Amino acid sequence: MRVALHTEVRADRIAEYEAAHREVPEELTGAIRGAGATSWTIWRWGSPRASGAERGGGADLFHVLDCEDYGRLLAELEKLPVNVAWQARMAELPDVVHDCSGEGADAGLPVVWELP
Repeated sequence: MRVALHTEVRADRIAEYEAAHREVPEELTGAIRGAGATSWTIWRWGSPRASGAERGGGADLFHVLDCEDYGRLLAELEKLPVNVAWQARMAELPDVVHDCSGEGADAGLPVVWELP
């Protein structure tokens, strides 16, 4: 299944958020794969109407992941120590968060259209 999510990083923490994602622990990426994910990409949106440095300053984040069962993935990761530590590290960076507990499985963006 494919899941799309929207979150928002605090504008003053974009660099820290991106730096953290260059250092995602291998133990965590392994656990994510072990819980059934085959891919996960995060895009950060910068307004195309902005000029120069402002263009890269967008705080909206769009996640797309492919996995066997998103609810199961969240449930398997929820209490895993490496994920608990990662979520604590990320806790102060976003303005808009995604519920990464088992309850968050239904909080993905709704599909509007797919190429037939």
